[in-house]
Amino acid sequence: MEIEEYIVAGDSRLLQLAADGDQQAFEHLFMRYREAISRLFETRIGDKGITDDLVQETFIKVYLHLERYSEEYTFGQWVYTIARNTLVDYLRRRTDDISIDQTNKAPIATTPTPEESVILNQRRAHFEASLEALSDDYRRIIEMRYLEEYSYEEIAERLGRPLNTVKTQIRRAKALVCKMILDNE
Repeated sequence: MEIEEYIVAGDSRLLQLAADGDQQAFEHLFMRYREAISRLFETRIGDKGITDDLVQETFIKVYLHLERYSEEYTFGQWVYTIARNTLVDYLRRRTDDISIDQTNKAPIATTPTPEESVILNQRRAHFEASLEALSDDYRRIIEMRYLEEYSYEEIAERLGRPLNTVKTQIRRAKALVCKMILDNE
């Protein structure tokens, strides 16, 4: 069979040829579905090396079980099912590999330690003192942007100023606050 015939052949024809031992037919099936199966694994796992291993494992299973394929499903559905089952098997193996020490670890604390609380309070005090030292205009624009979380466009609209002016004033006010905080530390 010529290469062009493999390229235009449908999945069922390539399956017949592959089942009869035609390696090139199986290679074309592999090339057709490799990317889709690879994306399935990559979105779930994120590790390229493991993804490549699972793609290879999937197509080995496909090759070994070609005689089990039923035309009740499309070849793509059948390969996807094998890939999904391969992923489930991998995830089970991975959780089985986790030691008892790791599974019984205490959860990571989400509240700050006493030392962190003191540091956070000091930083907050420096920030508030720096805000108070700003001109009323700069203080208001910083409060609107960072404390009230208005967008640049909303601030420009509320203050009746051009958008670029608001952006410039916020940048200047931030620079002043940063300088004041650094001077106090």
